[in-house]
Amino acid sequence: MIPPDALTALIQTHLSDAQVRITDRTGTMDHYTVMVVSTAFEGKNPLDRRRLMHQVLQQPMADGRIHALDLKTQTPAEAAGG
Repeated sequence: MIPPDALTALIQTHLSDAQVRITDRTGTMDHYTVMVVSTAFEGKNPLDRRRLMHQVLQQPMADGRIHALDLKTQTPAEAAGG
């Protein structure tokens, strides 16, 4: 288990401008939907964005604190609808 605030802090440690929205899908703090908006995704295709986020979340995924992850990534322009 990893609390949403700790997960947000971990993401923001690696992507300092990240806007993070986390939904605990089961109430068990290990099944999450995570939406991340960051300039780090600019110029990256969806697979590269996912790879970046898997690097950021490698430790809690490897040790089982994150069991299931629905990951959504956007640039600030995409989040603004542009």
